[in-house]
Amino acid sequence: MICGFDYGTSNCALGIVQDSAVRLVALEGEHAFLPSTLYALDRDLITEAVGRGLQDIHSRQAFAELRMNALTRAKRARYEEDIADEDQTLFFGRAAFDEYFQWPEEGYFVKSPKSFLGGAGLRSEHIHFFEDVVTVMMQNIKQRAEKSLGAEITHTVIGRPVNFQGLDAEVSNRQALEILTTAGKRAGFKEIEFLYEPIAAGLDFEVKLAENKTVLVVDIGGGTTDCAMVRMGPDYLKKEERRSDFLAHTGERIGGNDLDIQIAGKHFMPLFGMGSLLKTGLPMPTQLYWNAVTTNDVSAIATFNSMETKNQINQLRLDAAQPKLIERFLRMREEKHNYHIVRSAEEAKIALSDAQSYLASLDYIEAELTATVTREELTKSIASPLEKMLNLMTAAIEQAGEKPDLIYMTGGSAKSPVIREAIQQRIGDIPVLDGDHFGSVAAGLTVWSERIFR
Repeated sequence: MICGFDYGTSNCALGIVQDSAVRLVALEGEHAFLPSTLYALDRDLITEAVGRGLQDIHSRQAFAELRMNALTRAKRARYEEDIADEDQTLFFGRAAFDEYFQWPEEGYFVKSPKSFLGGAGLRSEHIHFFEDVVTVMMQNIKQRAEKSLGAEITHTVIGRPVNFQGLDAEVSNRQALEILTTAGKRAGFKEIEFLYEPIAAGLDFEVKLAENKTVLVVDIGGGTTDCAMVRMGPDYLKKEERRSDFLAHTGERIGGNDLDIQIAGKHFMPLFGMGSLLKTGLPMPTQLYWNAVTTNDVSAIATFNSMETKNQINQLRLDAAQPKLIERFLRMREEKHNYHIVRSAEEAKIALSDAQSYLASLDYIEAELTATVTREELTKSIASPLEKMLNLMTAAIEQAGEKPDLIYMTGGSAKSPVIREAIQQRIGDIPVLDGDHFGSVAAGLTVWSERIFR
């Protein structure tokens, strides 16, 4: 079978064509969208699961040689933790969140691994680990889809952002695509192609157009914002060669996760001492707090989890004018609740799409601990990443050399009225239309997979 595969920063989805119509496959109960999360009882059990999931004996043997050290550590972890061979060791999607929320300090939690694939300065062991994380997630999704469909999936088109990282984009993109290709092959896909995510979203939208239009497609994903200026409509729909129709594309590693991080930092971190004073009257250092919530940056999280940071927080507790806040911060770090805090920020962002004010509960940190966020406050706190998103949109228009007839919005954060109002103010009185905020990329990838593989 042929599929389109949206391996997204926030969610994953897989689509097929059935009875001449695109259908997203149920991956988790009735849900077509599986959160891009993984919880493992031990980090090295991820690598073990990849090896066990390889169908070809030669591939399994070659992988065992490549990952000998990690597989040895996995055996030791099973022995030390008394994990039986038949015990479930990995959890995906909503189940991964449930395990993390229940046992945050016990296992290894990964959220939005796609954000890290283009990271600069990754050593070979980091790249190998990300290969294993992506592979085991793809194995899981492919198996779920094949079980649902009752057939093997062999060919896929996988979505990719315009740029995985802003710095040294060419090297970053090559590294990320190599990881995704390696993972896809190990997951069992025989043929893999890639397509820009905003173009995929545009292809899904195109089938609904009654007349030709020049469209600015804006895809605000969890990890990136991507824009494409595309000529589309009935006259273009059946064309085999579409390069001349894609007038411009821009993209940067700035997405919904960055909005969540800003909300978490500016509205929740003060509860842990950010913005408070030392006994000397000097302000508390802020970088510690940003490292805690910048969950899409490997180096920031590594720094936050380091012994040096623990010692620094302990010293700050002694020097703080309000030591109780720093004690709370230290407890949050020890119990690994920083991902949970960013998740709470995301929930606030979603709620403020429909409400003017939201009361966030942080009772997993401490009973009755709350923070109130208003839409007006949210607008101010996300101003910096939002400005970067708007710049990408205007840059795509300038590249194309013409104004769009309409703007097509997709991606989870695109629903925010704050973002919509900012776009109207920046770009002008151009109709803004909504697509399926979560499914349009997967649907477009599926359309393209049928076009190139049939």
